[in-house]
Amino acid sequence: MHRLLLPVSAWSSSFIAAIVGFGGTVALVVQAMQGLGASVAQTSSAVTALCLGIAVTGAALSVRCRMPIALAWSTPGAALLAAAPPATTWPAALGAFLCAGALMITLGAVPALGRLAQRIPSSIASGMLAGVLLPFCLALFRAGNADPLLVFLAVLVFLAARIRLPLYALLMVLATGTALVVVRGQIDALPPGATFGVLVPVVPEFAWQPVASIGLPLFLVTLASQNLPGLAVLRSFGYEPEPSRLLKGTGIATMISAPFGAHAVNLSAITAALCMSPEALPARSRRWLVACIYAGWYLALALFAPLLVRFFLALPPAALATLTGIALIPALTGAVEAALADREERDAAMVTFLAAGSGITVAGLGGAFWGLAAGLCALALKWLLRRKPVFPG
Repeated sequence: MHRLLLPVSAWSSSFIAAIVGFGGTVALVVQAMQGLGASVAQTSSAVTALCLGIAVTGAALSVRCRMPIALAWSTPGAALLAAAPPATTWPAALGAFLCAGALMITLGAVPALGRLAQRIPSSIASGMLAGVLLPFCLALFRAGNADPLLVFLAVLVFLAARIRLPLYALLMVLATGTALVVVRGQIDALPPGATFGVLVPVVPEFAWQPVASIGLPLFLVTLASQNLPGLAVLRSFGYEPEPSRLLKGTGIATMISAPFGAHAVNLSAITAALCMSPEALPARSRRWLVACIYAGWYLALALFAPLLVRFFLALPPAALATLTGIALIPALTGAVEAALADREERDAAMVTFLAAGSGITVAGLGGAFWGLAAGLCALALKWLLRRKPVFPG
């Protein structure tokens, strides 16, 4: 009987991991879905579907693999959606989500594609991600025109927490910003809608522009910034996961939940470490149970997702921009660092970064696509010129 009992640390670690993962970036997800034209009900459905996908798939993989497989939604992917071309419709976006999930399944099913994916230049993928994130981080400080006190306090709390309590920095910023807005009475009446979990299916539409502008970049940033680091975290704690099973599992979860608005279900990295550490459960062979508890917390979040979505929609625009921008600073830092790590590829990485962050839209394709294309062309040009002398003879 005592083997069935889990220490309090298993429950508290999994609870903190779920709250940090959800609360730190849910404002960004809400903003992204609204930018794609989703209604209040559809946005609530998207967050509910994401939480359900994280919970059900994570628990199933943890039980099957006997490893602590903690899942999350793609934060960089949500930023990519918020920067999508304005002409993108909600059904077309769902079609792009489905394609991104199908690509992840294909990657897991075909070993040769997995090896090919690992050869994608990190500088280009990271440069594209950094360009997508940059406008949101700049919007954080532009929000200071409307609410300088909120921005000042949010940045101050973020910097202080990153020094002393880095894991809880985003959660502390969320609490500070929300408290300030509530005290000043700046929250509007909650928009009408459901209180408890709701799923609103929409028939996806498939068009090549959204697939190229959203689906392909979404697949790449989710792979590079979520799934691959998630596999690395598992290995760092002594586990030997089967990448193909996890990639296929997250891809299937994405495809099943995409018609309800979920953009990407993937491996967690930073918060997953809370479920894998000896502090959560000393016995490494039983830590998969901690991930199952983590999944249970996400089921609870799914139950109240519409109420939480309506709350964030009632926040002032400056508050939403501030919370979103703060949440993306760590991701932007990591992306810039990875983009510039290889000195030989820095020019291509900077071209990718600037094109992706420019907001350009040509032929219905957004900056993420053109940044990726520009960076790959820059690398190809460098390779060709190095193979052939400029002035032969």
